Amino acid sequence: MGYYQQTKPARASELSEACHPVGAAEAEVIAERLYNIRGSATRFETEKDDTFLLDCADRGKFVLKIAHPSERVEELDFQVTLLRHIAERAPDLPIPHPHRDVDGADLPVVTTSAGERRVVRLVTFLDGIPLDRTVSTAQQRERIGEVLAKLRHAMADFSHPADSRTLAWDVTHLLDLSDLLGFIPAGGKRAWTIRALERFAEIKPQLDLCRRQVLHNDFNTSNLVVDHTCSEFLTGVIDFGDAVRTAIAVDVSTALMNQMPKTFDRGKRRDLFDEPRDILRGYLRHAELTDEELRLIPFLAQGRLAVRALLTCWRAELFPENSRYILRNTEAGWAHLEWFNSMSTAQISDLLTREEPQ
Repeated sequence: MGYYQQTKPARASELSEACHPVGAAEAEVIAERLYNIRGSATRFETEKDDTFLLDCADRGKFVLKIAHPSERVEELDFQVTLLRHIAERAPDLPIPHPHRDVDGADLPVVTTSAGERRVVRLVTFLDGIPLDRTVSTAQQRERIGEVLAKLRHAMADFSHPADSRTLAWDVTHLLDLSDLLGFIPAGGKRAWTIRALERFAEIKPQLDLCRRQVLHNDFNTSNLVVDHTCSEFLTGVIDFGDAVRTAIAVDVSTALMNQMPKTFDRGKRRDLFDEPRDILRGYLRHAELTDEELRLIPFLAQGRLAVRALLTCWRAELFPENSRYILRNTEAGWAHLEWFNSMSTAQISDLLTREEPQ
């Protein structure tokens, strides 16, 4: 364990702070007061903020986001400004569009009934269902990869004072989370997680030399809205809350890791990257990756699995009332970490370079 820095997790403190939830009725009042829209609010399950679907009948649907008190205004401004930048650079990309309040403010502040000062945002609602509730074909996954590449290009020239924030969910900071290992169940699960940290420590010097820019950083299946009746299939990319300036390889690895199967039968598939390779195939039609990035991506996917295990096991103990949502993807990840643990470093390095995506 000597290679780890035993430090406070990178920006993980804001993931440990509790707040008083805002109810649907209060959310409706806030929406009417700030945006002059009246609708029925339904809560979405989220990691830490209060987010509601606001159904305003003939005026359409919106998403009302009431930020956690620990969220810094400059980081929320980064997200809003980024969405407007993408809309200008690539208006065809299916992303939410932010609305200003009746006074023209992007980020109005309210004091809730619990006495907390909370920043509010209103964005468009994107029709469809989250990909984690349905299935996809190889062609549809390629479409997802194409959108990820186009999103990268749209953000390539974007900068903001808060874009280099240190984010716990950015896998480049994995080693800073090592002091959370005690929250991982002892035995195989902890051993697999430790091995992921060891491998990440080995490739970290190469990662530090990789190309970086502002990226979405959370292309998971719950953040992708799809419609099987639509030729484009992907009708929405949502939740830019983890956007950050990071390595291009990190953004791709996160997208690929989140396409790994929930269950893994070694007898029915060659490896965990069968479906992720479809994402990569579509991505490479519109954006290039270096050979070094392709070699690093599988290690970064393993690292992202470790990030998820560490943060979710820790937060599930902090917030047992929300543990079902927090741990919704963690169980499947154990089999993935075990699979990575069974492979040699050379085998992992070759996963995406042994054959060219078509």
